[in-house]
Amino acid sequence: MTTIDEVASNALRALIPPPRLQLSQWIEANVCLPEGVSAQPGPVTLWPFQREIADAIGDPALERVTLVKPVRVGFTTLLTSAVASFVANEPAPILCLLPAEADCRDYVVSDVEPIFAASSTVAKALSDDREDGDRNTLLSRRFPGGSLKVVAAKAPRNLRRHNVRVLFIDEADGMESTAEGSPILLAERRTLSFPDRKIVLGSTPVHDETSHVLRAYAQSDARVFEVPCPCCGVFSEIQWDAIIWDEGKPETARWKCPECREEVPERHKPAMVAEGQWRATRPEVQGHAGFRLNALVSLHINASWSRLAAEFIGAKDDPSTLQTFVNTILGQGWRGEGEELDEDGLAGRGEAVGLAEVPEGVLTVTVGCDVQHDRLEVTYVGWQEDGTAVVLGHTVIWGQWDEDATWTDLDTLLKETFPHALGGRIGIEAVAIDAGDGTTMHRVTAFCQPRTRRKVMAIKGAPGNRPMIERASSKTKTGARLWIVGVDTLKTLIFGRLSRGASIRLSEDLPRVWHEQVASERAVLRYRKGQPVRSFERIPGRRAEALDCLVYAFAARQMLHPDWDAKRRELANPAGAITRPSPVLQSNWMRR
Repeated sequence: MTTIDEVASNALRALIPPPRLQLSQWIEANVCLPEGVSAQPGPVTLWPFQREIADAIGDPALERVTLVKPVRVGFTTLLTSAVASFVANEPAPILCLLPAEADCRDYVVSDVEPIFAASSTVAKALSDDREDGDRNTLLSRRFPGGSLKVVAAKAPRNLRRHNVRVLFIDEADGMESTAEGSPILLAERRTLSFPDRKIVLGSTPVHDETSHVLRAYAQSDARVFEVPCPCCGVFSEIQWDAIIWDEGKPETARWKCPECREEVPERHKPAMVAEGQWRATRPEVQGHAGFRLNALVSLHINASWSRLAAEFIGAKDDPSTLQTFVNTILGQGWRGEGEELDEDGLAGRGEAVGLAEVPEGVLTVTVGCDVQHDRLEVTYVGWQEDGTAVVLGHTVIWGQWDEDATWTDLDTLLKETFPHALGGRIGIEAVAIDAGDGTTMHRVTAFCQPRTRRKVMAIKGAPGNRPMIERASSKTKTGARLWIVGVDTLKTLIFGRLSRGASIRLSEDLPRVWHEQVASERAVLRYRKGQPVRSFERIPGRRAEALDCLVYAFAARQMLHPDWDAKRRELANPAGAITRPSPVLQSNWMRR
């Protein structure tokens, strides 16, 4: 028989809410990964180093969480799972900020919608029933008690309209200042009306001196993930300089404990990571948890020490691939090298290669063309299968930009073929012509448009952290198509290669003025609207046509996807004919 005291006790217990799960526990109990999103579909199982990050995101005592991340550590899944937790447990206005519109759409379609649909607890939260005044869209969803908006940092107007309590910022180092200032600061201002706001910022760092995520991490309690050595038991962070392997055998990669100097095989890594723990290096900082990771602790098969050692061997001699390794695998910012080029050093590197006989290793050729009002300047760049660029020559077509004869001469030049060391002849396969000058743009696009099938492209340079080349979002007023070239991205690549003497060969036939013009700019750090911006500036008194031509030729290379073996066979043709596939007729009626 139940007593009055028992009834009262049961009633009291019913009024007390059950203990709240930590976010890591909630994720593993409620979030599922569907097929197509993960190689291992099913309930999420967090790795040991992910759990404390998740719990920090869910901790109401922490206002900010910063993550310096490499690839292959599952941050996107963790981010999406955290969003799902807020939707299900703490409904509020939520904003996810990504660099570009394409990133937003890809994130929603590839991650948010599939993971929400596969996780029953939140499956209905972002339903597309459109009953609420038809206000749901792909990037803006409402649910009881809150909303989720995914917006691009490139458009400041996206940030003016929203007040949010929860702000997730992904790939912060891919975001650039706009006319209204830093999009990150603009987004953070939209959280000021909420005393219990949460700001989560994660990114792979890019340049050390301008990195948003590294600057935020420096203001946090700066946690590092340490694992115990199976030999001496001392906890240490696994860093790249402690990964060693036998000469020429990356498969032997192992970790050398910085404490006892024992060499630990990779088979111990899962157990070491399972016992790992985060240590705050600045514990005096309160309310801001910062985490720094590298891929050496990742349990992905493609992040094994042996595979990463092999990737490093393949990347170390080329500054562009080495930077990618440093950024995406080590989770470190790149410290710029080759801030200014030495024209005398460049002139001294000339080799006996050129257009008189294109060397055997060069299997395709691109051209960059800079348009001046009284001439066209053209640089020829050959490409080897290993990515090495061979600057074969430079020429000038004298003539006014608006005269037909000038463009006729260029058309003739672009149709030329050159003797090749394999016995055949090689032609030009892609051309980028500067149309950035508003005066000459119409003439350039008029020349390029009918030659589109020959990959003759009108381009316009754009500064900042952009793709090497991408199609412009809209056509010009005359209906012509433009391509946008990320000039700072390409200059960083070219300066890095030239400063190290790596992966760019120079013909001895290049005129001295070419070397002077290629060395006409320097990389500088400036502060714009209070934010550090790395860019290239002209050295006073220098002209830069050759540098521009080289940048455009590199951009044109991105449009080619050569079949290298077929190229060799074609160029070995003693008849010297450049064979091209004939058009395929799709139906017989065209032959009638």
